[in-house]
Amino acid sequence: MAGRIRSNDPEGVRRRILDAAFEAFQGHGYHATSMHDLLRLAGLSGGALHHHFPTKKALALAVLRERVAEAVAKTWIEPVRAAASARAGVAEVLAAIGSELDRRGAVRGCPLNNMASELALADPDFRAAAADLFAGWRDAIAAKLREDNAPGDPQPLARVVIAAYSGAMAQAKAEQDSQALTACAKALAQLLPSPRHDSTMIEAVPAPGQIRRRAPISRDLNEGAQTELALDVPASRLTIEQP
Repeated sequence: MAGRIRSNDPEGVRRRILDAAFEAFQGHGYHATSMHDLLRLAGLSGGALHHHFPTKKALALAVLRERVAEAVAKTWIEPVRAAASARAGVAEVLAAIGSELDRRGAVRGCPLNNMASELALADPDFRAAAADLFAGWRDAIAAKLREDNAPGDPQPLARVVIAAYSGAMAQAKAEQDSQALTACAKALAQLLPSPRHDSTMIEAVPAPGQIRRRAPISRDLNEGAQTELALDVPASRLTIEQP
């Protein structure tokens, strides 16, 4: 058969199976894809498929841990790590995904979200594999927020970013339109904080009866976070040096 991989190339055979399964699961879903479909797409015999993946579950777990993990890393984790800030990284990622969706003219959804929503309740192994990928994705965003000196625990905000993106992609998939992703990008740009550089002086905005002054940023050494304190202090509590 044309397109078959030679049996003396086991790694090539395995890659071809994973590629075919990733495309099939992403395009049609795990349950809607039969082993016969995978054999046809990969151009392989049943023996070759079962040699590498004895069950459909084993194949799906490998797709999650390898192909879907690679997609999350290349699409999200690596760009966010390389960006100037979490805010900039998220904006760049969403812009790139939106452009790709418009170029394709079709939306298949987030690979991780697609497989997680279909399989997480069906089997604890699928659930654990998907949860691990979400955790790595979340940790990458949270780490970037820490680099930005974002206030508070960055993990909840990282969860919100992923939840907003996943929901936007689900809407885009249902509508076959990228407008939901565009709206998500605008909302996250307003939500995510600008990076706060390691400066010891900031300018406070005075309220009526208060004096404009510069106040130091107090560091909470126990939590490792930066907190802005006592910016608006009544004039009666300030000692003003006379020239």
